[in-house]
Amino acid sequence: MTIEIKVPQLPESVSDAMLVAWHRKVGDAIARGENLVDLETDKVVLEVPAPVSGVLQEIRIKDGTAVTAGEVLAVLLEQDVDATASNDSVPAGVTSPAESESVAAAKTSPAVRRLLDEHDLDATMVQGSGKDGRISKGDVMAFLKADDSANVTPGDRTVVAEGGVVLERSERRVPMTRLRARIAERLLAAQQSAAMLTTFNEVDLTEVMALRSRYKEAFEKEHGVRLGFMSFFAKAAAEALEKFPVVNASVEGSDVVYHNYYDIGIAVSTERGLMVPVLRDVDQMSFASFESELNTVAKRAQDGSISMEELTGGTFTITNGGVFGSMMSTPILNQPQSAILGMHTIQQRPMVVAGEIVARPMMYLALTYDHRIIDGKDSVQFLVTIKQLLEDPSRLLLQI
Repeated sequence: MTIEIKVPQLPESVSDAMLVAWHRKVGDAIARGENLVDLETDKVVLEVPAPVSGVLQEIRIKDGTAVTAGEVLAVLLEQDVDATASNDSVPAGVTSPAESESVAAAKTSPAVRRLLDEHDLDATMVQGSGKDGRISKGDVMAFLKADDSANVTPGDRTVVAEGGVVLERSERRVPMTRLRARIAERLLAAQQSAAMLTTFNEVDLTEVMALRSRYKEAFEKEHGVRLGFMSFFAKAAAEALEKFPVVNASVEGSDVVYHNYYDIGIAVSTERGLMVPVLRDVDQMSFASFESELNTVAKRAQDGSISMEELTGGTFTITNGGVFGSMMSTPILNQPQSAILGMHTIQQRPMVVAGEIVARPMMYLALTYDHRIIDGKDSVQFLVTIKQLLEDPSRLLLQI
């Protein structure tokens, strides 16, 4: 019996996907559950597993083609097969190039395969350093670094003598990934469709840092997770959103939609670009549950296994440029949300406290908001509320 391999159902907000790469070829024996092909949406890469064991009879869609939900990708002839057996007439003990590539590809994670695809490499070109020759991202990056000279053709290279120093100039043209193109599209749309304005404040993190220092070991021992800064900011944001519901609202046409829940997206940097996993009902979470959930979704975002559901539906976003050393920025809205909080690097700065100049760990905060529905008064008071909660974190427990 023949089985059609179709594009799985895509989330409502996603119209199509790009077929990134087939991992098997026509005539290959396929085991049930084996990943046949990767599909890249605007945010995640989806794997399409074989529903039954059999032989890949036909491939209908080529690499690099846009596909929609329900579209037939391939045809599988169902039968009992040995998926490790060769399908080509190759002498015993000899592995064909196609088989070599298939074996090498099997030793890579989805994230590594995407990295290979983005640099137009196949898995057989990279020597894996992991168990059984498994290829890691570090292996791919090391290969690319060692092979940099191969990316520059003689015609591209110009040698210039300048002060006795020889300079090599080159160019390399790489198409945008689908995720990067989508990020660019969304950022441009946000600038064109919302009346964005940013307000700033600064927060003294002395008390937060003292609290973390005092309880971090006991917290980790009790809950099995580290106590980070983000849980303080997320909990403070949830409290402030409850006091200023318009900041938690969104615009749909001529309507303002108010949300009575607080699903906060936390921006995570990945090799493929920025992703924003959403943590649901942050106001109901403990510090420990928040830190644990954040670690889980951040890891999935970075290794490419995060689901579309985990990236959609947020009502507010927090982004932390401070981890890269940013002192101040104006973050762009993550539409349809109406506000985003920007964290920045913590610096010891001289501050006047009780008439004396003292060094304090200070952070600049930025709130970008949609001025169509959020007035300056609400945005400033929202940010001041977060400042007050962080400068006296006991208020988070007392909810005052």
